[in-house]
Amino acid sequence: MSANILVVEDEPAIQELIAANLQHAGHNVLRAYDAEDAIRIVRETLPDVVLLDWMLPGMPGIQLARRLRSDERTRDLPIIMLTARSEEHDKVAGLEAGADDYLTKPFSPRELLARIKAVLRRRAPQMTEDAIEIEGLRLDPVTHRIFGNGKPLDLGPTEFRLLHFFMTHAERVHSRTQLLDQVWGDHVFVEERTVDVHIRRLRSSLELSGHDWLIQTVRGSGYRFSALAE
Repeated sequence: MSANILVVEDEPAIQELIAANLQHAGHNVLRAYDAEDAIRIVRETLPDVVLLDWMLPGMPGIQLARRLRSDERTRDLPIIMLTARSEEHDKVAGLEAGADDYLTKPFSPRELLARIKAVLRRRAPQMTEDAIEIEGLRLDPVTHRIFGNGKPLDLGPTEFRLLHFFMTHAERVHSRTQLLDQVWGDHVFVEERTVDVHIRRLRSSLELSGHDWLIQTVRGSGYRFSALAE
C-alpha cells in the first residue's frame, strides 16, 4: 500500500536516490533538508513514515526524533534513523531517542523498503497490504474486498478505511477526534458527528453478515472494535 514518506536528508544526491527508490515502489515522497523544514512539513501534512538522517545542519536528527516523540500528535509516527554511525552505543542512542529502527549507510533499496514495511506493520498496520480476519469478517486491502462469513459485503470508501483501521487496532478505544485524524486525516476539517454518521453506515453494512456487534460504542469515550461481548 502506498505511504506518504518524509525523507529528512541534507545530502541532495542521497535524498534523490532514496526518493527515486521509494517512488518506484509506489510511495509518495516528501522532502526536507533540515529539522526546521521537516517540522514545517509535519505540521502541514502528517506523513506515514519519517526517514531521518542523524547528521543534519542545525538540529541533529536524534534531537528531532525526541521532539517528535514528545508531541502527542506525532508520538506514534514511525521513524527510521539513517546514519553512517555503526557503533552499538550510537544505535542504542538512536533507539532510545524514539526511532523505531536504525539503518546504517550504505544500505540497499530492498533493505530500506523491507524496514519501512516492517515498521508500518508494527506502528501503522492499516498502511500495510496484509489481509486481516476477525470472527469470520475478512478484509483484503489489496483487492479492496470484504467478506462476512464468506459473503461479500458492500462498503463505501470511507467505511472501508474506517473498518480497516478498527480491525488493525482491535480492542482499543478511539475517540471521535482520533478516528478523524487516523481515517480522514488530521488536516481534514469535518465535524466530530461525521464519525457517528459513518459508524451507523458501517454497522448497517455489517448487519448482512451479523458482524455489526463488533463495532461497540464506549459511552463518554468513543468507539471500539472488539470480538468480546460488551
